[in-house]
Amino acid sequence: MPVAGKTGEHLVSVDMAGPSVASALRTLESERAGLDALAAAFAGPLAAPFAEVVDMIRAHGGRVVVTGVGKSGHVGVKIAATLASTGTPAFFVHAAEASHGDLGMVGRDDIILALSWSGETAELRAVVEYASRFRTPLIAVTSNADSTLGRQASHVLALPRAEEACPHGLAPTTSAVMQLALGDALAIALLETRGFTAQDFRLFHPGGKLGASLHFVRDVMHKGASMPVAHSGAPMTEAIVTMTAKGLGCLGVIDGDGALIGMITDGDLRRHIGPDLLSRSVDQVMTRSPKTIQPDMLVGAAIDRLNAAKITVLFVVEGDRPVGVLHMHDLLRIGVA
Repeated sequence: MPVAGKTGEHLVSVDMAGPSVASALRTLESERAGLDALAAAFAGPLAAPFAEVVDMIRAHGGRVVVTGVGKSGHVGVKIAATLASTGTPAFFVHAAEASHGDLGMVGRDDIILALSWSGETAELRAVVEYASRFRTPLIAVTSNADSTLGRQASHVLALPRAEEACPHGLAPTTSAVMQLALGDALAIALLETRGFTAQDFRLFHPGGKLGASLHFVRDVMHKGASMPVAHSGAPMTEAIVTMTAKGLGCLGVIDGDGALIGMITDGDLRRHIGPDLLSRSVDQVMTRSPKTIQPDMLVGAAIDRLNAAKITVLFVVEGDRPVGVLHMHDLLRIGVA
């Protein structure tokens, strides 16, 4: 029976799209079934050991040493990277290299997280023996709790059995997705139990667009003498001079107490242009109760607000007093926009 798929804006049947799309949908369905089985396991036998592992990792002062070979090894690299970037010190050791000196990277306070779908990966033997000799906690991520790895581990996170997407049942596909999902679940559980914040996240992600989005508005806003403001009642002749000198395309209007009561932008000037513009006061031209943001807002959220309002500049306020100006150009400069 034809199955509906989507290409661009047009619904097509799998029969029309060809065997490649049908294969892709079967793969996704197989992997989704694996994730459903994993979710069901979390509601049952996996819940208690998972909670114990989270508590143990939190209590240890060392690092999580992730190990594996093959596709499990590749997944392990990603798990280690996710743990490290979310507040749990971790790194990856290839199981085949462990017996050739890399076991020296494992400290006495570390925890080993070993991935093997079968639990019988020969290359893990040296890691298992090392953990036993030095009483290093060993967490096994395997689908066979009764395997060699499972029996030697101090903690077992047993994955439910699932069919691979590979039609021959050979290429690790569904199993790799399940391992990866379990690693993500572990990293995020540790993040949340530690109270890991966006600012903490920024410490480990200072580069790229992600790092830029984790700056605070206060870090990039214009402030002090560079902030264009005028008092209520000021003539537009002064306002235009100030706007031109500051070069931000806006002017904040404050009352006698220093509270922001309005804002004039280049757009306001164009809308009010006429022979009497220079004879007006700022109060007659300004937009009252303008949109503002707070200095402790992340710039990633600030750009969302600018885009949603279809504007390029915002005044930054504490309470009702302006403390800075954020312009879209500032976000472009640091690479977040």
